[in-house]
Amino acid sequence: MQTLDVISVNLWQILISLINLVLLFLILKFFLYKPVKKVLAARQAELDEKYSAAETAKQQAAADKAAWEEKLQGAEAEAEAMIQAAAAKAGIRGEKIVAEAKDKADSIIRQAQTEAELERQKAKDDIKREIVSVSTVLTEKMLDREINEQDHRTLIESFIEKIGDDDDGNE
Repeated sequence: MQTLDVISVNLWQILISLINLVLLFLILKFFLYKPVKKVLAARQAELDEKYSAAETAKQQAAADKAAWEEKLQGAEAEAEAMIQAAAAKAGIRGEKIVAEAKDKADSIIRQAQTEAELERQKAKDDIKREIVSVSTVLTEKMLDREINEQDHRTLIESFIEKIGDDDDGNE
């Protein structure tokens, strides 16, 4: 019968064990579970706050990126406008320089034509004087007499004038 004592069920002992278990559960719940739950809740709140801040920062970065892209496009448009304005200014300046050069060239050409005409007239006058001188000498030798040089010169100049006028018409 000894085996029965070993297997026997003591109701008080089961009840005390159950009470110990409940007390241990309540003590652990009060001292461990609630503080651990508070720490976990605090960490979760901190994580949620960090995720929220990260999302806000991401949205702010996207907004900043859009603003910078808009500013960049504005700057590119402004640079393009500046380039076009500079090109237009350079075109106008180039046209002005060409016009000034053309005016200067025309002025030089007119001056050269005037000088050429003056030289031509001078050469013509020199030739006339030379012809008069030669004619006078030839006439004196041919006639072997003295004539009034002034009368003779006037006669020859009028003759040369007629010849000069006829030459101007032929040119």
